[in-house]
Amino acid sequence: MISACWRSGYTKIKDPNPSTRRKQKEKSEDAENGTQILPPKATKVLSGTHESLDYLPSHSEVYKTWLKLKPYRSDWDRWLMMALIGIVVGIVGFLMHQIIDTCFEMKWELAEQYIRQGDFFTTWLIILGIGFGMVFFASGLVLFLCPAGSPSGLPEVIGYLNGASIRHIFNIRTFFGSFFSCALSVSAGLFCGPEAPMIHIGAVVGCGLSQFKSDTLRITLPFFTRFRNSADKRQFITAGAAAGIASVFRAPVGGLLFALEEVASFWDIKLAWQTFFCCLMAAFTTEVFSSSFGGFVYNGYFGFFTAEQRILFWVKDLLDVSVLAFIPTVIIGIIGGLLGALFVFLNVRINKLRLRLFNSISHKLLRQLSKLLEALILLVATMTVTVYLPFFFPCNPDSTVPHVTNSSHDTHELWDVAEYNCPVGSMVLESDGFLNSNRTINQAAALLVQNGKKGIMLLFQRGTHEKFGFPALFITLIFYFTISCWTAGTAAATGLVVPMLYTGALFGRIVGLIMVYLFGVRTDGYGAWIDPGLFAALGSAAYFSGVSRLTISLSVIMVELTNDVQSILLIMVAVLIGKTVGDYFNHSLFHSLLHLKCIPYLKAEPYVVHGKKKVDLELFTAKDAMQPCTIIHLQESVSMLAELLVNTSHNGFPVVHSPAISQDELFLGTISRLELCMLLCNSNIFQNHEDNTTGKALLKYQEVTVEKLPDEARMNTLLNKYSTDPQYQQLFINLEPYINKSAVSVQAHFSLQRAYIVFRTLGLRHLTVVDLQNRAVGMITRKDLISLRLEKKLIKLDAGKLDLDEELLQ
Repeated sequence: MISACWRSGYTKIKDPNPSTRRKQKEKSEDAENGTQILPPKATKVLSGTHESLDYLPSHSEVYKTWLKLKPYRSDWDRWLMMALIGIVVGIVGFLMHQIIDTCFEMKWELAEQYIRQGDFFTTWLIILGIGFGMVFFASGLVLFLCPAGSPSGLPEVIGYLNGASIRHIFNIRTFFGSFFSCALSVSAGLFCGPEAPMIHIGAVVGCGLSQFKSDTLRITLPFFTRFRNSADKRQFITAGAAAGIASVFRAPVGGLLFALEEVASFWDIKLAWQTFFCCLMAAFTTEVFSSSFGGFVYNGYFGFFTAEQRILFWVKDLLDVSVLAFIPTVIIGIIGGLLGALFVFLNVRINKLRLRLFNSISHKLLRQLSKLLEALILLVATMTVTVYLPFFFPCNPDSTVPHVTNSSHDTHELWDVAEYNCPVGSMVLESDGFLNSNRTINQAAALLVQNGKKGIMLLFQRGTHEKFGFPALFITLIFYFTISCWTAGTAAATGLVVPMLYTGALFGRIVGLIMVYLFGVRTDGYGAWIDPGLFAALGSAAYFSGVSRLTISLSVIMVELTNDVQSILLIMVAVLIGKTVGDYFNHSLFHSLLHLKCIPYLKAEPYVVHGKKKVDLELFTAKDAMQPCTIIHLQESVSMLAELLVNTSHNGFPVVHSPAISQDELFLGTISRLELCMLLCNSNIFQNHEDNTTGKALLKYQEVTVEKLPDEARMNTLLNKYSTDPQYQQLFINLEPYINKSAVSVQAHFSLQRAYIVFRTLGLRHLTVVDLQNRAVGMITRKDLISLRLEKKLIKLDAGKLDLDEELLQ
């Protein structure tokens, strides 16, 4: 069967045997739906990958018969499945955090004595050697076990929930490969985080657990079979992705809003309730286990949620805020939007360069080894900066010391990496329960050597106005921004949330230091808001928004991460300005990666431009975007159907019927390519003209509706047999019981803007265009509504009119 980048595409078939030249032209045109034209090799890889999805099942007679046999059931099993998904994702999130923290501490403890002796070369060898092993396995898992897991999987999940099918992103190999790859990458010290891979992992859990089957393991369990359809699967995937955010951030409300704002394209209030419950279970499960274990060692605090442990970046001291604080907040928002747009620009350019270089290598194994080599080179650069850069910074007094409690849980103090090459200080216990210390720290080591989570906690601290100076913050910002931009998109499974929070906190604290330099350290009630820790949190929100363009969910996530409800207004202002400034220059990072990966994503509103002006699609009709379609009749010969499937790559066909010989053929519904294949696989339904079995279904719904062909080789053999053997020209199939009689159609003069909204809102795969006599005249598919394709077609269609008729533009 013919494979194209968009298998749901339509071309008018003039020749039953199209030439190779024509096929190659169609493929190259279909691959061009992103921001660039991919190389031929990339097009070949994508050709069998991206495919549109049917959101609703075919409303055929066999489907209605199947529904009648199903007893009425409440939704208790759906709520149970949401709870199971949340619990499993919560356990996975707990394990992810424990592995990362344990490996990181063990790695630096091995190098502790060499750092204290000033032997940085041995330290570099130890850290680099351990990191080499981690990154080697992390990249190898993605490259050789689950190619769909690289680099974060989030754009693929967004594309799938928008209606584009991408193979292998939800199988069990992807789950294990992404999990261990992400844990090892973060533990190795790469400038990345576990958040985006956890969203992908949560989506995999939602998909696999709800279906209770595995194609990889060839296991199909007889439970929850009613959820084995596209609509339910998509809802559970949405809930799993939201649970991933809830688990890794301990932010159940933020996870729900993130799924609503960024991940899901189809939403309703019932799904919101169930997703909220799933996020609740995920966050609860992670917190229960985290309260009991530290580094896989039982601590005896089962179910006791301390604020310092539950809230990732807990801000202890809330500040009274003056209206004057909005002035530096606006400045931080502008800087965050500019830096965010710059990050998106650079990262897209780097990934395009990667794509061009790696696709120029024809041998698959050499291409994979080249990607692995890049990850190792990145590790060398990262570890060199991490180990050697603090050497050039002096040790400074650290006035922040931990508070002594009577809990035995806090008596064990590990060596603080921030001390790095500084002399060991002494501590004296005062009568008020605090430690007085002459301890010194290396500021660059505290920022670079600490992993991202601990570094963000240090930058968010309140009352530490002079803990970090300008040189350490500036140098760290430059190196962290540059290397994290390079890291995003490597072979290993990596996330960007920690780098976004960290980079934003760095420049936000710089702005805070400038404020302290101008107005001094203020402790009075009206000036206490001039605190670098507050501006670090605002910088994180602004830069995060500048990269991701999130607003509502980001504001809630920042509050859940810091517990700083007092600063919610400032956070909202920073987020809105960061998004607005970033949108002026380019799209968000995730949507840019969707274009780069040639994933057919339909935005909530179509955006088509001509020159620098937006085209109003209300001035165009559905006929302007449709493709000519190949129709089939209610009764067709086996030979004709087989020949049609061999010579076309269409994934759906309008079915027409003429009530009388003299009347026109009217549109009745649609039937998919897979359904036709399954019908042709069952020769017992073939009939002669004399057979009187009109309207009688001979196959059950489960036998007709499948997600993929059970045996593609056998299907190809049958199609060749049916299309060449003359006896099958006399055998027919009655399609009436199997066609989708609720297929959506619009008239040719229907508004193109509204046709786009109908297509995306209902999650359609095919939208049939009919004339005033209800005759099928064309078909609109996902590829026809991609912004770039719409722009090219509409501009070409009205090339003469657009120069003279300015009312087409607004």
